[in-house]
Amino acid sequence: MNELISQAAELIKNCDTILVGAGSGLSTSAGFTYDGERFKEYFGDFIEMYHFKNMYEGGFYPFETLEEHWAYWSRYVYINRFMSPPKPVYDLLFDLVKDKDYFVLTTNVDHCFQKAGFAKERLFYTQGDYGLFQCSTPCSPYTYDNESQIKHMVREQKNMRIPSKLIPLCPICQKPMTMNLRADDTFVQDEGWESHAGYYSDFISRHNADRIVLLELGVGYNTPGIIKYPFWQMTANNPKAAYICINYGDAVCPEEIAKRSIVIDGDIGDVIKMILNQT
Repeated sequence: MNELISQAAELIKNCDTILVGAGSGLSTSAGFTYDGERFKEYFGDFIEMYHFKNMYEGGFYPFETLEEHWAYWSRYVYINRFMSPPKPVYDLLFDLVKDKDYFVLTTNVDHCFQKAGFAKERLFYTQGDYGLFQCSTPCSPYTYDNESQIKHMVREQKNMRIPSKLIPLCPICQKPMTMNLRADDTFVQDEGWESHAGYYSDFISRHNADRIVLLELGVGYNTPGIIKYPFWQMTANNPKAAYICINYGDAVCPEEIAKRSIVIDGDIGDVIKMILNQT
């Protein structure tokens, strides 16, 4: 482990550019867990009623009323989007990359990067944002900031239901709103999404032959085509590139790029802290 940490620190210290690819394991390391004690603390009533084992189960449950649906989802969004993570893992990551020409590609939807100081124009959230509503139809290519509405629902809900007057409706067609999260082909890629996709594309075009570190953090195999496989391909195609994967329990790389790769099996926050101590 110490040797791998030293090698990773040396690569990051000497590189020109860093492309971060972040999955759910990064937020898990920061304390945004979706089961266990944190789940029990905020959803004890729903657990008692429905025997949910984690937040994801409740998120997909077909509640009979929108009042109950939004009681659940408003809590879900409030604690995972508008509260800060318990551990400063994102702050440590920012300290690691802030003096480099960096960009972040992430499937996370919890906004932790911007809370930690990452520049908005250096981020691409591919899968949406807990902080946005969209029309459930959808009738338009627009999304809507939801912070004030979510917090109002959390304050006013009783007996696992929000008041009917707080059900969010599309301002254009008056159909129920839903979360701007990629679950099916109704996901709205709004103007902001398209702009950040362009920022990412421009970054790749500028640096595809540079001395770049592709730093993959907590990326699993639910959607490997977004971060993992492209990172492997970019490393293979650029002889100056190096690939670093930090993933608790699942740190791997293909044999074809093994000589320019470092894979570290460990808690992301702990590993980043150790790398920082050597840069």
